[in-house]
Amino acid sequence: MLHGGSSILNNMTGSRKPRGVEEIGQVLVVGFDGTEITPPVSSLLTSLQPAGVILFSRNIKNAEQTWRLLRQCQKCVSTPLFSCVDLEGGSVDRFRDALAAAPSAADVFATGDRKLVRRHGKLIGESCRSLGFNVDFAPAFDLAFAASRNVLGSRAVSANPRDAEIYAREFLAGLRSANVMGCGKHFPGLGEGKLDSHRELPVIEKTLKRLWAEDLLPYRKLRRQLPFVMISHAAYPRVTRDRTPASLSKIWITDILRKRIGYRNLIVSDDLEMGGVLSASPIGEAAVNFIRAGGDLCLICHREDYIVGAYEALIKAAERDSKFARRVAEAARRVAAFKKKHARMLRAGKSPSGATVGKLTRRLWEFGEELRLDAFSRQGDKRSRS
Repeated sequence: MLHGGSSILNNMTGSRKPRGVEEIGQVLVVGFDGTEITPPVSSLLTSLQPAGVILFSRNIKNAEQTWRLLRQCQKCVSTPLFSCVDLEGGSVDRFRDALAAAPSAADVFATGDRKLVRRHGKLIGESCRSLGFNVDFAPAFDLAFAASRNVLGSRAVSANPRDAEIYAREFLAGLRSANVMGCGKHFPGLGEGKLDSHRELPVIEKTLKRLWAEDLLPYRKLRRQLPFVMISHAAYPRVTRDRTPASLSKIWITDILRKRIGYRNLIVSDDLEMGGVLSASPIGEAAVNFIRAGGDLCLICHREDYIVGAYEALIKAAERDSKFARRVAEAARRVAAFKKKHARMLRAGKSPSGATVGKLTRRLWEFGEELRLDAFSRQGDKRSRS
């Protein structure tokens, strides 16, 4: 959705960038409308030079078009892009029309077969890679407590944190085998959240002791396997003593995730356009506070005026506050170092052939059928025992 933001961006870029913060765009991952690069989108990406782009179903018609769109994005940006998608399977499936439906996390985990979980990750990873993506913001680490059942549904696999860890470990390994980087989300956990953070701010009344033993366990165990961690827009007042979303909280991002858990890779916000965070801060303030709290990548998934507003707020804050300028520079350096370390995974593959697309489509369908037969068999076993 374009709102005249490019003209604003053209007027405020260039010499206004403060010394020491030459790559503010490298703390942003952005989305846009459309299935091709329009002149306004090209202008935005060229001016902004973001760390990455994220595509959704609105951007994806078929495999070859999606690969071409991502290549066009890369041509606008001088550094290797994080080409991101949010693909878990089930209700969160951006490739349903371009390829075929992928099963949900809960359906795969219900088989009790770790090899199938890894296959799930590998198949989703191969689908991502074939269409040109190198980052999948999956899997969800959230625990399947009763409170969040209506919100998370089949995205969460179990209320047992050990089960969630097992699923996440195997899924991430599957993605990695396909040369795709995964992401643990939604830190510190939405399992007890009754509200959907897309629209409202969930307030989770849970102590740090309980969160540490339950929701945070998968992050603690997998901290070295996670390329990205995504921070939720939920409040935890028994930890922070206020209703600040975790995505804007130094306690959560720096003190707990970085220092206490010891996570060393990239920290990305959940979409800063979501109601859960905008109820606490306007978009520019949210971007600044996320970076100030210790985050590395602001995710802004749709509106150009929001993207430009966040970019401008980051520059203004860095101009006014040398400490914040150093924090932005630190985040940009962390992103640059990460990209250098993972340069091989960021390289684009070949355009997908018809044969490749056909094979992936068939494998997705066969995998779904295998799970349906497994579920039918398990139901039959239950009836025979009753």
